[in-house]
Amino acid sequence: MSTASEMLARLIAKQGEARKAREGLQSKREAIVQMADDEGRADLNESEDSEFQDLTEQIRALDEEIATRAERVAELSDEEKRNADAAMAFRQAEIATSRTKVINEARTYEQGNGRSYLQDLLKSSVQGDPEARARLDRHASEVLVDPEYRDVNRTDGTGGYFVPPLWLSDYVELARAGRPTANLVTNLALPPGTDSINIPKINSGTATAIQPADNSAVQETDLTDTSVQANVKTIAGQQDIAIQLLDQSPFNFDQVVFADLAADYATQVNRQVLSGQNSGNEVKGILASSGINTVVYTDTTPTVAELYPKVADAIQKIHTSRYMAPSVIIMHPRRWAWLLAALDNTNRPLVVPNAQGPSNAFATFGEVASQQVVGQFQGLPVVTDPSIPTTFGTGTNEDVIVVMRASDCILYESSLRTRVLPEVGSGTLTVRLQVYGYMAFTAERQPKGISVVWGSGLSTPTF
Repeated sequence: MSTASEMLARLIAKQGEARKAREGLQSKREAIVQMADDEGRADLNESEDSEFQDLTEQIRALDEEIATRAERVAELSDEEKRNADAAMAFRQAEIATSRTKVINEARTYEQGNGRSYLQDLLKSSVQGDPEARARLDRHASEVLVDPEYRDVNRTDGTGGYFVPPLWLSDYVELARAGRPTANLVTNLALPPGTDSINIPKINSGTATAIQPADNSAVQETDLTDTSVQANVKTIAGQQDIAIQLLDQSPFNFDQVVFADLAADYATQVNRQVLSGQNSGNEVKGILASSGINTVVYTDTTPTVAELYPKVADAIQKIHTSRYMAPSVIIMHPRRWAWLLAALDNTNRPLVVPNAQGPSNAFATFGEVASQQVVGQFQGLPVVTDPSIPTTFGTGTNEDVIVVMRASDCILYESSLRTRVLPEVGSGTLTVRLQVYGYMAFTAERQPKGISVVWGSGLSTPTF
């Protein structure tokens, strides 16, 4: 054992003795206080107080001694580590030079020699045993110079079962398209107690004219009326779940199911608003509504430059026949990406960031994201909606662009309702989770407030 190791061992032993002495003094001091407490005295008497103070001074002196000795132990430990590093480097150099591996030298903790690594670790850390410390250091050198390998790994059956997977308390939700278009239109609460909402509408109006002469007949034209009907439809979904899954899962699995059902419910409402066919108990969505404006864009080699006037035509049709301005352009994310990718003849983008304050820009964009205002096109905000169908046309590969005055359309909705039904599957310990709600929609109050651009020019874009 080196000189540093001997000194370190003595210091550790002294440190242990000092700690034991301090514990004895601490016990005596606590006994004085306990005696006074047992006798019901709030204060110590004179002799007890004197002894208490003397013990406190002795404990303070021992604390200083322990702290000083701890610093010295740390210094010697560093020195011992340097010595061990030097010895290891020397041994490595000997092995590299001789190319001979000694295999008959017993290891410190070789099986059957009566020594225990864990016992020495306990003796060294708790009791300050210098010999245990020396064996641990020697073992560390042996492992670094001549490591032992075992044929175990993280494969199940060869050690892998001791590395279990960690399941987080969070989970990844299923991506849903949401309801961007449904959120744009006028949203009202569904009136109770009805399955059909009829909105009165003036079909042809009154008229005024210049009076031909004083006391002559005044223009009189009788108005006619009609009504717009929005039938109430039901959207519902359910999931049957074993009670064992609800009871034993660390997740609140009913919340997981209800959240996913609610997310899909929102997507289905949005699809009905956009493209409900008024058949199969669907509502009549925007694209199926009668009397809307249509603009056809037919082109086998479509370009953004050719699409531009078609959108302008869609906008002017609303101004011309609705006599009010449209409020939004809705398109599929792939169509907006096609606009973003377009370049002019000098390879400059036609759609540029609005943050740069562009002039004469074809269009501008803020943030490339779905289900929000992503930019402006011909002065109107653009909202992308992944629920716009992409299967129109003879090639079933076309989408559409909708220009509209969104406030003209009305969506009536009930609150989303949830139910837990244990009875239906009680014989098999099955619970049914269910969501449902009611909706009615119309885009035919002012159909001329909607223009739809259709045609082969809106087939699958290439980039």
